[in-house]
Amino acid sequence: MTADPELRARIAQMVSEATAGEVEAADLLAGGSMIALGVDSLGLLRLVDAIELEYGVEVELTGAGRRLDTLDDLVAMLADAGP
Repeated sequence: MTADPELRARIAQMVSEATAGEVEAADLLAGGSMIALGVDSLGLLRLVDAIELEYGVEVELTGAGRRLDTLDDLVAMLADAGP
C-alpha cells in the first residue's frame, strides 16, 4: 500500500513543528528513525498531542503490535485509523 503523499508531508511538518524546527520535514520524508533524527521525548509528546487533536485518534507510541518510530509508521497508523 502506498502512503498518501499529502498525509506524509503533513505528518512530517507536524514532527518538525513538535521539535521547534530542530528536525527538518525533509529529513523525515527521506526516511529513518525519528529518534535517530533527533526527536526527543518532549518532541514525541508534542507530536502525539498534535496528531490526536488534528486527526481525532489515540496514539500509543509504545504498545503491543505496532512500533511508531518512523514517519511511515505514523502514516500507516493514521491510515489504519480511517477517516
